[in-house]
Amino acid sequence: MTKRILEVCAFNAQSCVIAERAGAARVELCDNPIEGGTTPSYGTIRQARESVGIDIYPIIRPRSGNYYYSDEEYAIIKKDIEICKELGCNGISVGTQTIGAEIDTEWLKRIVEWAGPLGVTCNRAFDGTPDPFKALEDIIACGCERVLTSGQASAAPDAGELLGKLVEQAAGRIIIMPGAGVKSVNLQKLIEESNATEYHSSARMVAENPLTYINTQISDYGNVYIANEAEVARMVAVLNNN
Repeated sequence: MTKRILEVCAFNAQSCVIAERAGAARVELCDNPIEGGTTPSYGTIRQARESVGIDIYPIIRPRSGNYYYSDEEYAIIKKDIEICKELGCNGISVGTQTIGAEIDTEWLKRIVEWAGPLGVTCNRAFDGTPDPFKALEDIIACGCERVLTSGQASAAPDAGELLGKLVEQAAGRIIIMPGAGVKSVNLQKLIEESNATEYHSSARMVAENPLTYINTQISDYGNVYIANEAEVARMVAVLNNN
């Protein structure tokens, strides 16, 4: 039986602990969930690394928006990668784009070199490319070990057919990891359609505000999101049964 695993997109160290306890194999550690994830702080990465034994892949993304970066932003990326190496992370999640939204292979190759020996996941910058089949070959040529993708749809379960084609094209040269909108209720169908071995989900829920006094006129607090342990466990169970 093929071993299938779950990566949890964790927005804090607490979610990393929940993910490990529920059976996830890896976490993608992020900040700013509403903006699709940006680089977490030094303190967050360190606390997460000291709290769990499973693999940690922080997202290296200096800002939200597109993945077309300036030289200054690539300098930031390089420094953040050095921090991940210093803190004992297992890899990073990163994306690059040219002005035409293709994978910027020149920069991605440099990033893979900077990260070595850490593993590199090319994140959903892939989903913004005009030709996913060309983009996949570009990413393979750059030396990445994995692509996190929704199959260029808003949610991966809506793109099972394309994800299956990408898995076939990859032919074991790189891991195709479906992510975005993945839940225990749609995971089985996604497995059958894509035949992928790794899956990505935040399984997030809003944490309860513990304050004893809340000024309801203040609306800029936002929410704290944590991983739903029961949902992570359900997804792990589905994967273990396939």
